[in-house]
Amino acid sequence: MNRVVHPIEVESYRRLRARLDTSHFPPLTRAVVERVIHSAADLEYATDLVMDEGDLERAHTALHAGAPVVVDVEMVGAGITRRETVCRLRDAEAGPGLTRSARAIRLAYEQVGPGALWVIGNAPTALEELLTLDADPALVIGLPVGFVGATESKAALRESGLPAVSNVSEKGGSAVAAAALNALLYHPVPAEEKP
Repeated sequence: MNRVVHPIEVESYRRLRARLDTSHFPPLTRAVVERVIHSAADLEYATDLVMDEGDLERAHTALHAGAPVVVDVEMVGAGITRRETVCRLRDAEAGPGLTRSARAIRLAYEQVGPGALWVIGNAPTALEELLTLDADPALVIGLPVGFVGATESKAALRESGLPAVSNVSEKGGSAVAAAALNALLYHPVPAEEKP
């Protein structure tokens, strides 16, 4: 992907790196950490985020091979640039034992099946529902925000063993979830992987 980086972004990254040394992170982890920090202007994400480089490598390959990207809310989708996303929230209705967000996750899974990248930045119940499905995801970016259910849903994600990007605090949200996916989207594809 040819992407023109605006001078403001270049300067923002220069200032970020002047305040925080990220050079010890592996390449994709560094890309995710820096883009999330850049999106939130919050250096604490450097120690709050949890991910595995091998998981990111496999997700990066799947993403650039065309795996679907599913988001829990349209705001997350709006933040993901240069890639179509699936969001079924408008089609979903709450029902007995299921929030509207959880129902939307079920609808999205029925549409895309296994192997998708799931980006959840808003609703802990969306993440909780995803964990009940046999979704076989390429990656789950689970960064819902909030004081009720957010930390618990992210802990459950980490305990699930699924390939994931999460964080341990209540912090998160649409912008940081989209940023984590964009980091993988913008990261160059090695020459041997290019189609």
